Amino acid sequence: MKSPLLCCSAALEEWKCLEDEYQQLQETHRMYLQKLDEITKLQNSCSSSISSHRKRLQEVSLLVNKCSTGPAEEDAKTLDEIKEKIKTRPNAFFEMESYIPKKNGLYLSLVLGNVNVTLLSKQSKFAYKDEYEKFKLCLTVLLLLFSIICYFFVSYRFLDAILNFLLVWYYCTLTIRESVLITNGSRIKGWWVFHHYVSAFLSGVMLTWPDGILYKTFRNQFLAYSLYQSFVQCLQCYYQSGCLYRLRALGERHNMDLTVEGFQSWMWKGLTFLLPFLFFGHFWQLFNSLSLFRMAQLPDCKEWQVLMCGLCFLILFMGNFLTTVAVVRQKVKSRNQKPKSL
Repeated sequence: MKSPLLCCSAALEEWKCLEDEYQQLQETHRMYLQKLDEITKLQNSCSSSISSHRKRLQEVSLLVNKCSTGPAEEDAKTLDEIKEKIKTRPNAFFEMESYIPKKNGLYLSLVLGNVNVTLLSKQSKFAYKDEYEKFKLCLTVLLLLFSIICYFFVSYRFLDAILNFLLVWYYCTLTIRESVLITNGSRIKGWWVFHHYVSAFLSGVMLTWPDGILYKTFRNQFLAYSLYQSFVQCLQCYYQSGCLYRLRALGERHNMDLTVEGFQSWMWKGLTFLLPFLFFGHFWQLFNSLSLFRMAQLPDCKEWQVLMCGLCFLILFMGNFLTTVAVVRQKVKSRNQKPKSL
Protein backbone atom coordinates (compact mmCIF):
# COMPACT_ATOMS: atom_id res chain seq x y z
CA MET A 1 0.00 0.00 0.00
CA LYS A 2 1.08 3.58 -0.74
CA SER A 3 2.08 5.77 2.15
CA PRO A 4 -0.08 8.84 3.04
CA LEU A 5 2.76 11.11 1.87
CA LEU A 6 2.81 9.52 -1.62
CA CYS A 7 -1.01 9.65 -1.86
CA CYS A 8 -0.97 13.34 -0.94
CA SER A 9 1.72 14.05 -3.54
CA ALA A 10 -0.24 12.16 -6.25
CA ALA A 11 -3.45 14.02 -5.35
CA LEU A 12 -1.69 17.40 -5.59
CA GLU A 13 -0.16 16.45 -8.95
CA GLU A 14 -3.52 15.28 -10.26
CA TRP A 15 -5.21 18.48 -9.07
CA LYS A 16 -2.54 20.60 -10.81
CA CYS A 17 -3.21 18.78 -14.12
CA LEU A 18 -6.96 19.13 -13.60
CA GLU A 19 -6.59 22.85 -12.89
CA ASP A 20 -4.61 23.34 -16.12
CA GLU A 21 -7.27 21.43 -18.07
CA TYR A 22 -9.98 23.57 -16.48
CA GLN A 23 -8.21 26.77 -17.54
CA GLN A 24 -7.99 25.41 -21.09
CA LEU A 25 -11.67 24.45 -20.96
CA GLN A 26 -12.65 27.96 -19.88
CA GLU A 27 -10.64 29.45 -22.76
CA THR A 28 -12.25 27.05 -25.27
CA HIS A 29 -15.72 27.89 -23.96
CA ARG A 30 -14.98 31.63 -24.17
CA MET A 31 -13.93 31.22 -27.83
CA TYR A 32 -17.08 29.16 -28.47
CA LEU A 33 -19.33 31.91 -27.09
CA GLN A 34 -17.44 34.51 -29.13
CA LYS A 35 -17.88 32.50 -32.36
CA LEU A 36 -21.53 31.88 -31.49
CA ASP A 37 -22.06 35.63 -31.16
CA GLU A 38 -20.32 36.16 -34.52
CA ILE A 39 -22.51 33.49 -36.15
CA THR A 40 -25.68 35.15 -34.81
CA LYS A 41 -24.59 38.51 -36.24
CA LEU A 42 -23.77 36.87 -39.60
CA GLN A 43 -27.17 35.13 -39.65
CA ASN A 44 -29.00 38.42 -39.07
CA SER A 45 -26.87 40.19 -41.68
CA CYS A 46 -27.44 37.42 -44.24
CA SER A 47 -31.20 37.34 -43.58
CA SER A 48 -31.58 41.12 -44.05
CA SER A 49 -29.39 41.01 -47.19
CA ILE A 50 -31.54 38.27 -48.74
CA SER A 51 -34.71 40.24 -47.96
CA SER A 52 -33.24 43.42 -49.48
CA HIS A 53 -31.89 41.58 -52.53
CA ARG A 54 -35.26 39.92 -53.13
CA LYS A 55 -37.03 43.31 -53.20
CA ARG A 56 -34.46 44.81 -55.55
CA LEU A 57 -34.69 41.72 -57.77
CA GLN A 58 -38.43 42.29 -58.17
CA GLU A 59 -37.80 45.89 -59.13
CA VAL A 60 -35.16 44.87 -61.71
CA SER A 61 -37.53 42.21 -63.05
CA LEU A 62 -40.21 44.84 -63.67
CA LEU A 63 -37.69 47.11 -65.42
CA VAL A 64 -36.47 44.25 -67.63
CA ASN A 65 -40.05 43.39 -68.64
CA LYS A 66 -40.66 47.04 -69.58
CA CYS A 67 -37.44 47.14 -71.66
CA SER A 68 -38.27 43.92 -73.52
CA THR A 69 -40.06 45.72 -76.40
CA GLY A 70 -37.83 46.68 -79.31
CA PRO A 71 -34.26 46.62 -77.89
CA ALA A 72 -31.15 46.22 -80.04
CA GLU A 73 -29.96 42.66 -80.82
CA GLU A 74 -27.06 42.84 -78.35
CA ASP A 75 -29.25 44.29 -75.61
CA ALA A 76 -31.92 41.66 -76.30
CA LYS A 77 -29.39 38.88 -75.65
CA THR A 78 -28.26 40.55 -72.43
CA LEU A 79 -31.87 40.97 -71.29
CA ASP A 80 -32.56 37.27 -72.00
CA GLU A 81 -29.53 36.32 -69.90
CA ILE A 82 -30.75 38.56 -67.08
CA LYS A 83 -34.21 36.94 -67.23
CA GLU A 84 -32.67 33.47 -66.96
CA LYS A 85 -30.60 34.54 -63.95
CA ILE A 86 -33.64 36.12 -62.30
CA LYS A 87 -35.48 32.78 -62.64
CA THR A 88 -32.69 30.92 -60.82
CA ARG A 89 -32.40 33.38 -57.91
CA PRO A 90 -35.49 32.19 -55.91
CA ASN A 91 -34.01 28.68 -55.70
CA ALA A 92 -30.70 30.15 -54.55
CA PHE A 93 -32.52 32.19 -51.87
CA PHE A 94 -34.42 29.08 -50.79
CA GLU A 95 -31.13 27.20 -50.30
CA MET A 96 -29.58 30.08 -48.36
CA GLU A 97 -32.60 30.55 -46.09
CA SER A 98 -32.71 26.84 -45.21
CA TYR A 99 -29.49 27.43 -43.18
CA ILE A 100 -30.65 30.64 -41.50
CA PRO A 101 -32.90 30.56 -38.39
CA LYS A 102 -36.38 31.88 -39.13
CA LYS A 103 -39.66 32.33 -37.29
CA ASN A 104 -41.76 29.20 -36.96
CA GLY A 105 -45.02 28.94 -38.88
CA LEU A 106 -48.37 29.07 -37.10
CA TYR A 107 -48.56 25.30 -36.49
CA LEU A 108 -45.04 24.98 -35.06
CA SER A 109 -45.56 28.13 -32.98
CA LEU A 110 -48.70 26.61 -31.45
CA VAL A 111 -47.02 23.26 -30.77
CA LEU A 112 -43.44 24.25 -29.88
CA GLY A 113 -43.55 27.99 -29.28
CA ASN A 114 -40.63 30.12 -30.50
CA VAL A 115 -38.05 27.32 -30.31
CA ASN A 116 -35.52 27.55 -33.16
CA VAL A 117 -35.87 24.36 -35.24
CA THR A 118 -33.43 25.30 -38.03
CA LEU A 119 -30.57 22.79 -38.27
CA LEU A 120 -27.37 24.57 -39.25
CA SER A 121 -25.36 21.76 -40.89
CA LYS A 122 -26.04 19.44 -43.83
CA GLN A 123 -25.20 16.41 -41.69
CA SER A 124 -27.83 17.40 -39.09
CA LYS A 125 -30.45 18.00 -41.79
CA PHE A 126 -29.79 14.65 -43.49
CA ALA A 127 -29.74 12.82 -40.14
CA TYR A 128 -33.12 14.32 -39.18
CA LYS A 129 -34.58 13.51 -42.61
CA ASP A 130 -33.33 9.89 -42.40
CA GLU A 131 -34.75 9.59 -38.88
CA TYR A 132 -38.10 10.84 -40.23
CA GLU A 133 -38.06 8.18 -42.98
CA LYS A 134 -37.16 5.42 -40.50
CA PHE A 135 -39.88 6.55 -38.09
CA LYS A 136 -42.42 6.57 -40.90
CA LEU A 137 -41.49 3.07 -42.09
CA CYS A 138 -41.32 1.52 -38.59
CA LEU A 139 -44.69 2.95 -37.53
CA THR A 140 -46.28 1.90 -40.83
CA VAL A 141 -45.10 -1.70 -40.31
CA LEU A 142 -46.37 -1.58 -36.70
CA LEU A 143 -49.77 -0.28 -37.85
CA LEU A 144 -49.91 -2.99 -40.52
CA LEU A 145 -49.29 -5.73 -37.92
CA PHE A 146 -51.79 -4.17 -35.51
CA SER A 147 -54.45 -3.97 -38.25
CA ILE A 148 -53.89 -7.66 -39.11
CA ILE A 149 -54.31 -8.65 -35.44
CA CYS A 150 -57.50 -6.60 -35.01
CA TYR A 151 -59.01 -7.75 -38.33
CA PHE A 152 -58.22 -11.48 -38.25
CA PHE A 153 -57.64 -12.51 -34.63
CA VAL A 154 -59.08 -10.18 -31.98
CA SER A 155 -62.36 -8.26 -31.89
CA TYR A 156 -62.15 -5.98 -28.85
CA ARG A 157 -63.12 -2.30 -28.81
CA PHE A 158 -60.19 -1.62 -26.47
CA LEU A 159 -57.65 -2.86 -29.05
CA ASP A 160 -59.43 -0.89 -31.78
CA ALA A 161 -59.04 2.20 -29.58
CA ILE A 162 -55.29 1.52 -29.22
CA LEU A 163 -54.99 1.23 -33.01
CA ASN A 164 -56.85 4.53 -33.51
CA PHE A 165 -54.75 6.20 -30.81
CA LEU A 166 -51.60 5.00 -32.60
CA LEU A 167 -52.95 6.48 -35.85
CA VAL A 168 -53.66 9.83 -34.15
CA TRP A 169 -50.17 9.91 -32.59
CA TYR A 170 -48.54 8.81 -35.86
CA TYR A 171 -50.19 11.47 -38.04
CA CYS A 172 -49.76 14.25 -35.44
CA THR A 173 -46.06 13.38 -35.13
CA LEU A 174 -45.71 13.38 -38.92
CA THR A 175 -47.24 16.87 -39.17
CA ILE A 176 -44.77 18.23 -36.59
CA ARG A 177 -41.74 16.52 -38.14
CA GLU A 178 -42.73 17.60 -41.64
CA SER A 179 -43.09 21.21 -40.48
CA VAL A 180 -39.55 21.02 -39.06
CA LEU A 181 -38.27 19.49 -42.31
CA ILE A 182 -39.99 22.16 -44.42
CA THR A 183 -38.28 24.81 -42.27
CA ASN A 184 -34.98 23.06 -43.06
CA GLY A 185 -35.43 22.99 -46.83
CA SER A 186 -37.62 19.96 -47.62
CA ARG A 187 -39.91 20.67 -50.56
CA ILE A 188 -42.95 18.69 -49.51
CA LYS A 189 -45.97 20.96 -49.89
CA GLY A 190 -49.56 21.25 -51.04
CA TRP A 191 -52.01 18.45 -50.47
CA TRP A 192 -49.42 15.92 -49.25
CA VAL A 193 -48.93 18.03 -46.11
CA PHE A 194 -52.60 18.89 -45.54
CA HIS A 195 -53.88 15.32 -45.87
CA HIS A 196 -51.91 14.29 -42.74
CA TYR A 197 -53.93 16.85 -40.75
CA VAL A 198 -57.17 15.40 -42.16
CA SER A 199 -55.99 11.84 -41.40
CA ALA A 200 -55.11 12.80 -37.81
CA PHE A 201 -58.56 14.35 -37.34
CA LEU A 202 -60.27 11.29 -38.89
CA SER A 203 -58.36 8.93 -36.56
CA GLY A 204 -59.35 11.09 -33.59
CA VAL A 205 -63.02 10.91 -34.57
CA MET A 206 -62.77 7.11 -34.99
CA LEU A 207 -61.19 6.94 -31.52
CA THR A 208 -64.22 8.69 -29.95
CA TRP A 209 -66.84 6.63 -31.84
CA PRO A 210 -68.72 4.68 -29.13
CA ASP A 211 -69.11 0.93 -29.42
CA GLY A 212 -72.49 0.04 -30.91
CA ILE A 213 -74.28 -1.53 -33.87
CA LEU A 214 -73.13 1.11 -36.38
CA TYR A 215 -69.52 0.97 -35.19
CA LYS A 216 -69.49 -2.84 -35.48
CA THR A 217 -71.04 -2.57 -38.96
CA PHE A 218 -68.23 -0.31 -40.18
CA ARG A 219 -65.41 -1.83 -38.10
CA ASN A 220 -64.21 -4.58 -40.45
CA GLN A 221 -64.42 -2.28 -43.47
CA PHE A 222 -62.26 0.33 -41.70
CA LEU A 223 -59.74 -2.25 -40.47
CA ALA A 224 -59.43 -3.76 -43.97
CA TYR A 225 -58.88 -0.24 -45.35
CA SER A 226 -56.23 0.52 -42.67
CA LEU A 227 -54.49 -2.77 -43.46
CA TYR A 228 -54.42 -1.99 -47.18
CA GLN A 229 -53.24 1.60 -46.62
CA SER A 230 -50.39 0.44 -44.38
CA PHE A 231 -49.36 -2.17 -46.97
CA VAL A 232 -49.33 0.42 -49.78
CA GLN A 233 -47.39 2.90 -47.61
CA CYS A 234 -44.75 0.22 -46.87
CA LEU A 235 -44.52 -0.43 -50.61
CA GLN A 236 -44.16 3.30 -51.32
CA CYS A 237 -41.54 3.89 -48.60
CA TYR A 238 -39.41 1.01 -49.90
CA TYR A 239 -39.51 1.88 -53.61
CA GLN A 240 -39.61 5.68 -53.31
CA SER A 241 -36.56 5.79 -51.01
CA GLY A 242 -34.58 3.76 -53.58
CA CYS A 243 -35.75 5.99 -56.43
CA LEU A 244 -34.95 9.18 -54.48
CA TYR A 245 -31.47 7.87 -53.64
CA ARG A 246 -30.78 7.25 -57.33
CA LEU A 247 -32.12 10.67 -58.41
CA ARG A 248 -30.10 12.46 -55.70
CA ALA A 249 -26.95 10.68 -56.87
CA LEU A 250 -27.65 11.90 -60.43
CA GLY A 251 -28.27 15.44 -59.12
CA GLU A 252 -31.89 15.45 -60.34
CA ARG A 253 -33.53 15.76 -56.91
CA HIS A 254 -32.94 17.93 -53.85
CA ASN A 255 -31.14 16.18 -50.98
CA MET A 256 -33.94 17.05 -48.53
CA ASP A 257 -36.79 15.61 -50.66
CA LEU A 258 -38.97 13.05 -48.86
CA THR A 259 -41.11 10.04 -49.63
CA VAL A 260 -44.84 10.85 -49.74
CA GLU A 261 -48.08 8.86 -49.54
CA GLY A 262 -49.11 9.98 -53.03
CA PHE A 263 -47.64 10.26 -56.51
CA GLN A 264 -45.30 13.01 -57.70
CA SER A 265 -43.76 13.79 -61.08
CA TRP A 266 -40.30 12.44 -60.15
CA MET A 267 -41.85 8.98 -59.59
CA TRP A 268 -42.81 8.60 -63.24
CA LYS A 269 -39.74 6.58 -64.21
CA GLY A 270 -39.80 3.18 -62.55
CA LEU A 271 -42.63 3.80 -60.08
CA THR A 272 -45.72 3.97 -62.31
CA PHE A 273 -46.59 0.45 -61.09
CA LEU A 274 -47.71 2.16 -57.84
CA LEU A 275 -50.51 4.03 -59.60
CA PRO A 276 -53.07 1.14 -59.65
CA PHE A 277 -52.49 0.56 -55.90
CA LEU A 278 -52.94 4.28 -55.21
CA PHE A 279 -56.10 4.67 -57.31
CA PHE A 280 -57.61 1.57 -55.70
CA GLY A 281 -56.93 3.11 -52.26
CA HIS A 282 -58.46 6.42 -53.37
CA PHE A 283 -61.69 4.76 -54.52
CA TRP A 284 -61.79 2.73 -51.30
CA GLN A 285 -61.87 6.08 -49.47
CA LEU A 286 -64.85 7.08 -51.63
CA PHE A 287 -66.53 3.74 -50.87
CA ASN A 288 -66.00 4.31 -47.13
CA SER A 289 -67.47 7.81 -47.45
CA LEU A 290 -70.58 6.61 -49.29
CA SER A 291 -71.07 3.73 -46.80
CA LEU A 292 -70.91 6.16 -43.88
CA PHE A 293 -73.32 8.63 -45.55
CA ARG A 294 -75.82 5.78 -46.05
CA MET A 295 -75.40 4.79 -42.38
CA ALA A 296 -75.97 8.43 -41.33
CA GLN A 297 -79.43 8.33 -42.98
CA LEU A 298 -80.56 5.36 -40.89
CA PRO A 299 -83.18 6.22 -38.23
CA ASP A 300 -81.08 4.52 -35.52
CA CYS A 301 -78.02 6.69 -36.27
CA LYS A 302 -77.43 9.10 -33.41
CA GLU A 303 -73.61 9.26 -33.40
CA TRP A 304 -72.14 12.43 -34.94
CA GLN A 305 -68.96 10.47 -35.71
CA VAL A 306 -70.69 8.67 -38.63
CA LEU A 307 -71.27 11.82 -40.69
CA MET A 308 -67.94 13.39 -39.67
CA CYS A 309 -65.96 10.31 -40.72
CA GLY A 310 -67.87 10.26 -44.00
CA LEU A 311 -66.88 13.88 -44.68
CA CYS A 312 -63.22 13.16 -43.81
CA PHE A 313 -63.08 10.18 -46.16
CA LEU A 314 -64.69 12.26 -48.91
CA ILE A 315 -62.10 15.04 -48.45
CA LEU A 316 -59.29 12.47 -48.53
CA PHE A 317 -60.65 10.90 -51.71
CA MET A 318 -61.11 14.22 -53.52
CA GLY A 319 -57.69 15.56 -52.48
CA ASN A 320 -55.76 12.35 -53.23
CA PHE A 321 -57.57 11.56 -56.48
CA LEU A 322 -57.48 15.07 -57.96
CA THR A 323 -53.82 15.62 -57.00
CA THR A 324 -52.74 12.26 -58.46
CA VAL A 325 -54.72 12.86 -61.67
CA ALA A 326 -53.21 16.37 -61.98
CA VAL A 327 -49.65 14.98 -61.61
CA VAL A 328 -50.27 12.22 -64.18
CA ARG A 329 -51.95 14.64 -66.61
CA GLN A 330 -49.10 17.13 -66.29
CA LYS A 331 -46.49 14.42 -66.84
CA VAL A 332 -48.28 12.97 -69.91
CA LYS A 333 -48.69 16.49 -71.34
CA SER A 334 -44.97 17.29 -70.86
CA ARG A 335 -43.99 13.96 -72.48
CA ASN A 336 -46.21 14.67 -75.50
CA GLN A 337 -44.69 18.13 -75.91
CA LYS A 338 -41.08 16.87 -75.93
CA PRO A 339 -41.18 15.19 -79.40
CA LYS A 340 -42.80 18.34 -80.87
CA SER A 341 -40.07 20.59 -79.50
CA LEU A 342 -37.40 18.24 -80.88
